[in-house]
Amino acid sequence: MYDDTTLVTRFLRDGYVKLEAAVAPRVAEHCTRLLWRETGCDPDDPATWTQPVHWVPEMAQGPFAAAPNSPDLHRAYDLLAGAGRWEARYSLGTFPLRFPHPEEPDDAGWHIEGSYAVEGEDWPFTNLRSRGRALLMLFLFSEVGEEDAPTRIRVGSHLDVPKVLEPYGEEGASGLAIAPDLVAASDHRPVALATGSPGDVYLCHPFLVHAAQPHHGTRPRFMAQPPLMPAAPYELDRADGDGAYSPVEIAIRRGLGLPTPA
Repeated sequence: MYDDTTLVTRFLRDGYVKLEAAVAPRVAEHCTRLLWRETGCDPDDPATWTQPVHWVPEMAQGPFAAAPNSPDLHRAYDLLAGAGRWEARYSLGTFPLRFPHPEEPDDAGWHIEGSYAVEGEDWPFTNLRSRGRALLMLFLFSEVGEEDAPTRIRVGSHLDVPKVLEPYGEEGASGLAIAPDLVAASDHRPVALATGSPGDVYLCHPFLVHAAQPHHGTRPRFMAQPPLMPAAPYELDRADGDGAYSPVEIAIRRGLGLPTPA
């Protein structure tokens, strides 16, 4: 686990931090067993892995409530989103469980996550204040190596997105509409892979550009990608001074070229 200063510094620079074993091993193991049960597949028989992706709906069992609420995670939420500015969650949303399969995924484009619906629009929107999302989180529930369809991350791309979103104002834009601009703005960034072990968690800036990829490995990849929900909207012009900005807000201001705390 990083010390507080290092965690914040890396988050501001890269747009994400990886917290190893942020979910207790017994909790992660229990989650994995329940996910296998939901797929209807045999973990020891690859012949039963007939689909490239199994979508498992939101799970309400105890381990899925415990997973996002470890002391280490709560402290990291406070450090990155701001103490008192996030809502505890007791589930991990839906699970896109990726299996080795010759079919290519149809969701492998670079994007950021939308967070709220707009009437008449098919795709969720986001705006410059990241309405409806305090953090993007990746919870690993299997060993994920480089061949196991790890999420691709454009390192530092969270600093490229604010200027793309700025013209859309408070209403924001759909991820689909701005995808070409996001790709172009962040094309110069190096790529990292969200690899790790069960219980590892990636805490990401909501504007981090990322993408799925085909599964070329031999073992399924079990992961959840829930948002951390905000208790109050992020603010980019705080009357209470520079010291009140969270790292998420500081990064957005840096992306806009605005002054930020040292």
